Amino acid sequence: MAELFAKYFPNVVYQGWNGDGGWLPAIGQTLYMTFWSAIFGGILGLVFGIGLVLTDSDGILPNRGTFSFFDKVVSFFRAIPFIILLAFIAPVTQKIVGTQIGTTAALVPLSLGVFPFYARQVQVALASVDHGIIEAAQSLGATFSDIVFDVYLREARSELIRVTTVTLISLIGLTAMAGAIGAGGLGNMAIAYGYNRFANDTTFVATLLVLIFVLLVQLIGDFLARVLNHKNI
Repeated sequence: MAELFAKYFPNVVYQGWNGDGGWLPAIGQTLYMTFWSAIFGGILGLVFGIGLVLTDSDGILPNRGTFSFFDKVVSFFRAIPFIILLAFIAPVTQKIVGTQIGTTAALVPLSLGVFPFYARQVQVALASVDHGIIEAAQSLGATFSDIVFDVYLREARSELIRVTTVTLISLIGLTAMAGAIGAGGLGNMAIAYGYNRFANDTTFVATLLVLIFVLLVQLIGDFLARVLNHKNI
């Protein structure tokens, strides 16, 4: 089996598992970028998404100015293509992490690239919560935190998991794009070691690994959304 694999995927075997151009470092870099960007971008997106719902005209804290601020910031970053965002915020990245290239440097544009998408997804998910439940909670004297955490987030948790899954899948795609311009990971493997060197087998395997990651995220997300659906609890 090993000989057959080496015959049809010689460049994949040549890359090896370890070293600067190895498969394990590439996989680790993709997971590293995905995980930390999901944390930073997810927190930012959740804050803005909640803010958009709460300060909207029919929210529990209607405020036109605050809503406009949240809305314009999200729309601004969402309108910038990610490949341009990488260059646009390079000086900011330099100030934060001390360099504009590399896996860690990619976390800044990745987080800013994914947060507006997630914020809009969170906004839609929370806006779907039945207003009757919110009004009932208010009539019973629920505090602001009670409404946010026990009503909005609890009632929309299944939908939030679904939109988080979609966002993670999108983020994996962004890490591949960042990798293609020097951030490392499977995107760099597919382009720098595969496409640029006409090593189609390397490009194929790198793409296959990305698809496997996407499939795993989708399966786990669907499972959690089904298990944590408040209608089933």
